[in-house]
Amino acid sequence: MAAIAEVPVHVPEPMLESMATQVPTATPEPMAAPQAEGEVKPRDVLIICYSGELEKVWATMLLASTSAAMGVKTRVFLTFWGLQAFVKDEKRITGQNWMQKMMSMMQRPGISHRKLSKMNFMGMGPWMMGSLARQYRNASPKELLAIAQEMGVEFIPCQMTMEMFGLKPEDMIEGMAEPVGAATVIGLMTEGSAPLFI
Repeated sequence: MAAIAEVPVHVPEPMLESMATQVPTATPEPMAAPQAEGEVKPRDVLIICYSGELEKVWATMLLASTSAAMGVKTRVFLTFWGLQAFVKDEKRITGQNWMQKMMSMMQRPGISHRKLSKMNFMGMGPWMMGSLARQYRNASPKELLAIAQEMGVEFIPCQMTMEMFGLKPEDMIEGMAEPVGAATVIGLMTEGSAPLFI
């Protein structure tokens, strides 16, 4: 490393006098460090899952399980097509009237029966996604759901959607919270839960 030559610097006399008058006579006291007010609590996370498409349900499960693993209180509010993914896999037809039953026939409920939003190819797309996940040792949505539930993630169904689709508590997977309305969700957001829409 090359040495840096010292170059004499000429400071005018009036400037030296001015600098001398500005030098404090006493050494200032060091600033006190801010007091620790206890451990900072992470914010709650509220994931609003309103889509039942495979990649979006997968993303919901991945984010929910990761958030819980990081020690953040995590809730997932399930509404519209997002709720259909949390019907038991073995339930083929749900609903009370013919329209509700027809809707469940057109879009089979259950987390293992999700379609891709793009390149579904009559079920070939989801099969390829599942094969790639196994090849790269990535957990499936169903596996991530089990992990999330084990870590205490709260899955909250939408009361309005359950009524509209004719879903009963016995149609849903085990461990679901009590159905709530939109006002409860807005309340959680105004109380500090960070919302994430998927």
